Amino acid sequence: MYSNSLIELDRAHLVHPVTSYRSHERAGVRVLRSARGATVTDASGHTMIDGFAGLWCVNAGYGHDSIVEAAARQMRELPYATGYFGLGSEPAIRLAAELAERAPGDLNHVYFTLGGSDAVDSTIRFIRYYHHAQGRPQKDQFISVAQGYHGSSTVGAGLTALPAFHAGFGVPFDWQHKIPSHYAYRNPAGTEPAAIIAASVAALRAKVEQLGADRVAAFYVEPIQGSGGVLVPPPGWMKAMRDVCHELDILFVADEVITGFGRTGPLFACSDEDIVPDLMTTAKGLTSGYVPMGAVFLSDRVYETIADGAGASAVGHGYTYSAHPVSAAVGLEVLRLYENGLLENGRKAGERLMAGLRGLGDHPLVGDVRGRGMLAAIELVVDKERKTPLPAASDPARRIFDRAWDNGLIIRAFGNGVLGYAPPLCCTEAEIDAIVERTRMTLDETLEDPDVRAALA
Repeated sequence: MYSNSLIELDRAHLVHPVTSYRSHERAGVRVLRSARGATVTDASGHTMIDGFAGLWCVNAGYGHDSIVEAAARQMRELPYATGYFGLGSEPAIRLAAELAERAPGDLNHVYFTLGGSDAVDSTIRFIRYYHHAQGRPQKDQFISVAQGYHGSSTVGAGLTALPAFHAGFGVPFDWQHKIPSHYAYRNPAGTEPAAIIAASVAALRAKVEQLGADRVAAFYVEPIQGSGGVLVPPPGWMKAMRDVCHELDILFVADEVITGFGRTGPLFACSDEDIVPDLMTTAKGLTSGYVPMGAVFLSDRVYETIADGAGASAVGHGYTYSAHPVSAAVGLEVLRLYENGLLENGRKAGERLMAGLRGLGDHPLVGDVRGRGMLAAIELVVDKERKTPLPAASDPARRIFDRAWDNGLIIRAFGNGVLGYAPPLCCTEAEIDAIVERTRMTLDETLEDPDVRAALA
């Protein structure tokens, strides 16, 4: 009765993100009841390994009592403090300092948000203010990368380059532009890193020339494209794009909402290539998803330009819950856990995950295995030579997700037949091995589907 009543209440009242409302009404909600470590349990008692860490965010894993205690202690002492009126709280001040100390280069200034989408929105406002402060309001064109994801807010969704976030919403805006993705598995330039990098550099230069270098404000990129299918650029790609931006006086924005906080190994993925962006966004792993929080990191140059431009006037950008003390207290404790063993465990687990998934490469449906650390994907095909995707009629997103769920595994099943993985950093060797084995079971069962077998033939 408990579960059924919740299903009906959900069907009648709760609007879910990024879903077909009618399909969800027919299928009904799956109610999650509890979680510990890398394991979640639904209302029926079915237990699964969460191979996607919620929404690539529960990096530390579920059920850390010390995180709960940090939040409860802060709630008892000071449950809210505004950052307006020159006020603040100790947890927020300390978290900003700790993050700035660990961030790449001179990213010494931190503006807290509620999550990744409003962090991206904040960068757009900061960047516009930066250029206005320099007397260059005409620099108002923004470039991002096809298949990238930069949130689903009204403005961020325009930088996002995935059709579902555009259809019916009137975005992107005419000042938001795209260049092709580095997508190595399906890149017209081929699979060689040098060729992919050269093609991307040429595409960025061509887009800037088309728009006018004096018009382009910023270039946005994820170190690894997450929602586009976990697309990993070749080594040197990020640095090459950053160098072009600096040469052309374009701000370089690294969106680390997914890749930050140990997801690819280091605390920030930019560290993999010693990249120092002009601005950087984070969220998700910042609090391990326990409470909402995001952050924008500003370089000294960007911050000082904005500050000098405003002078004695207020910079008119703010959120009620920016620098929320409870979220900051959680962030401090999560950061402590990362550095007291979780980052190291995540590195080892990530190596085991990638080795295990690559071991599935001989499966008839596996076309590509890619990833870095605890962020990975398998791309399914029915013809390895031609790289033919699974037939859309097979509904791979729903069918494979359901099958993995029944096999005790939560993964991200994209509509184009890509399976995404982002397990908690706390995973044991046995849990990583179970993720791989349950994936193989799911693939074997999918191989028996009549429509998939017909496409293989």
